[in-house]
Amino acid sequence: MPSRYFATLLALVFASSLATSLPAQDIGRFKRVAIAPTKTSIYIGSVSMTMPLFERHGIAYSSTYSAKVFPYFFESEKGELSIDITDEDLKRLERGEVVEFKGRGKNTDGDERRIEGRAIPTDARTGKIKVRVFVSKKIQLIFNTTYRFPDV
Repeated sequence: MPSRYFATLLALVFASSLATSLPAQDIGRFKRVAIAPTKTSIYIGSVSMTMPLFERHGIAYSSTYSAKVFPYFFESEKGELSIDITDEDLKRLERGEVVEFKGRGKNTDGDERRIEGRAIPTDARTGKIKVRVFVSKKIQLIFNTTYRFPDV
């Protein structure tokens, strides 16, 4: 009788560990993600945003960004941002499921930006991404672009 309980407990622990982390060989495939440059419209202008490759540390992907505002060039900014994507979220993306995420940005002046978004896979390595950046309580910028997990 006790050995059945032990076997059941062992099976539950093993299943739980599978649900929370990807195997080591899979983690490498998701170590970096490329986000295509993007642009959105604002009142009488536009905001263009570029980011180098995002690197994954723990559950967070982080990178720098450059946002250029036209014609209000004096509103342009640079900074850092991070987006939380768990191992389970990565598994869902790989299966073709939509994933919602949240993150934070901070410009070089120290102003923080809340980030929310949705990744919509087209296959296991690429997809579309919609990102909402909350610049202030009244101003939200919505960017639609694509993502790609580059070959390792």
